[in-house]
Amino acid sequence: MNIETKEITAKTILTEVKGYLDVGFTHSLNSYSGCAFACKYCYVREMPIQKFKDMPWGTWLEVKTNAAENYRKEILKLRKKNKPVHIFMSSATDPYQPIERKAGITRGILEEMISYPPDSLQIQTRGPLITRDIDLLTQLKDKCELLVSITVETDREDMKRIFAPQAPGIRLRLSALQEIREAGIRTQASISPVLPFTPDFPKTLSGIADYLWIDTLLIGDGMLGKRSARLGMPALFGEHGITPWYDKDIHHRVLKYFKKHFPPERIRVSKEEAFPIKQTETKRDEHE
Repeated sequence: MNIETKEITAKTILTEVKGYLDVGFTHSLNSYSGCAFACKYCYVREMPIQKFKDMPWGTWLEVKTNAAENYRKEILKLRKKNKPVHIFMSSATDPYQPIERKAGITRGILEEMISYPPDSLQIQTRGPLITRDIDLLTQLKDKCELLVSITVETDREDMKRIFAPQAPGIRLRLSALQEIREAGIRTQASISPVLPFTPDFPKTLSGIADYLWIDTLLIGDGMLGKRSARLGMPALFGEHGITPWYDKDIHHRVLKYFKKHFPPERIRVSKEEAFPIKQTETKRDEHE
């Protein structure tokens, strides 16, 4: 698919969080707008950033050329006010778009973070390109609480081709998780949204993920499944004979299954349990 790419100068790069992220973070950071991965279930398709565009989601991308400079300026202002800075990168656009290999916007932000670290950073991506930045991530983990979360909705490539044909392959993402963890960086496998997987999925994730984050289209789209319904997900599941995987209680069954293979404290389900960084801080505060 052809992607229309445009360089822009962003007014700001840190956005104060509301709603879904406010349980664990103070700010979100999106180094790009739009997305080349074009996952069919992506809830961002139903948000204003796309609703007011005259191009379909997955066909456009905006490159924020001044993102690193903005980050430096904005975090310095926040530090002067003694404000905490807990960053989720990224909430709407994957920070490791294919163009990141050439543009280096996310890498530039990480370089600034080494000099001006946040209190915590959770990177959310499905891009194996993140392994390119292990040299920076290993430095950053000594300066702030760092978690790298890689989306692995399933271990079945046939399911990936149905729901996210333009996204990186599952094996590449699993390999990236392993490489990052071997570098001494905390990892999380984001099974989000849950798609049909094989019985061996827990075994595949064992040893490469410190945490699991389970989310579904019905509890994780921000509107109790309404956005997912508007995107035609019930019909798509039905078309491929996997409707039971769209059940409103599927997260309970998936959690029960993964608990057979992972310690319960390493598994989190949807909003309140998805952010181990903030939970760690909360527990620390309770003991002070």
